Amino acid sequence: MKESEIKIKISLDENKVPEQIYWTAEDAGEVNQKSEAILISLWDADKQNSLRIDLWTKEMKVDEMKTFFHQTLTAMTDTFERATGDEKMAGDMRRFCQYFAEELKLVKDIKKK
Repeated sequence: MKESEIKIKISLDENKVPEQIYWTAEDAGEVNQKSEAILISLWDADKQNSLRIDLWTKEMKVDEMKTFFHQTLTAMTDTFERATGDEKMAGDMRRFCQYFAEELKLVKDIKKK
């Protein structure tokens, strides 16, 4: 059986706030890639709940965080649809992502044109 690793290295300040985040996925050809934020969700089948790791550096700008969340929600919608085949709920989620982007002024409101 083949195994693969994804490594995440976090440098913390004296208050344990992330200053730097680097990740490596050698199988994908990525080594010590800098990142300003990570969101990781893991499913615990035994406990039937999700576990989360949400970290961001001091350098992460609020506008970047808004864009990061929008892109993450959009990607999660695509994953949800592929994993469940639930087109109706995926459509509802896409409409929310559009609303989210419009409210945060990430995209122009198409309806107001």
